[in-house]
Amino acid sequence: MAATDLHDLLKSLRVWSPETTELRPFEPESAPDDPLPLFTTWFAEAVAAGQVEPHTVSLATTDEEGRADVRIVMLHGADPAGWSFASHVTSRKGHQLSARPYAALVFYWPVLGRQVRLRGPVTTAPWEEGQADLHARSTGALAAALTGSQSGPLSSPDELRQESEAAWERARADPAAPSPTWTLYRLRPQEAEFFQGDPDRRHVRLRYSVQPDETWHRQLLWP
Repeated sequence: MAATDLHDLLKSLRVWSPETTELRPFEPESAPDDPLPLFTTWFAEAVAAGQVEPHTVSLATTDEEGRADVRIVMLHGADPAGWSFASHVTSRKGHQLSARPYAALVFYWPVLGRQVRLRGPVTTAPWEEGQADLHARSTGALAAALTGSQSGPLSSPDELRQESEAAWERARADPAAPSPTWTLYRLRPQEAEFFQGDPDRRHVRLRYSVQPDETWHRQLLWP
């Protein structure tokens, strides 16, 4: 595709079409004092509105030299301890989080024109808790966790096929098989921003910032 074709294609696209998006009113004055209840409500509303894969989230980390990296992961839970996701500690994101245990998450739910942004320090859950979380998931999730070395060099697709087939066999035969490097991470936000799109571009942005006494301060932001 030529660059001009891409430019024309981009110009033809529309954001938040009324046929696919419902831009709901958001009154920040009525928002709870803590971001977790609001996130829980918005997440449930995204599910009810038919948002595809609302539990997928962009995770941004940095390496030892401060170079940014981002990828899509799956939310495993959210509670007062933090927003949790999982990966191998030996993966690229695992190495980055070991070197710089601070990250950012962003959820985007276009069916409602909403975003939620979080950033804060990241900790690891106890190994036993991470394994329990893994074993509560599907056989495929366990097989994937038992397959190869995430982010490591792969010699060929055939190598992946062989390792994957062996991992699937083990996962089916032993649903409690451990994955030694599998790690459950928790991001405990120091900032949380809720964005609600508006058809007149008067978008609502509400930011929560944690204070030294562990309470939350709420602040509206210009869109």
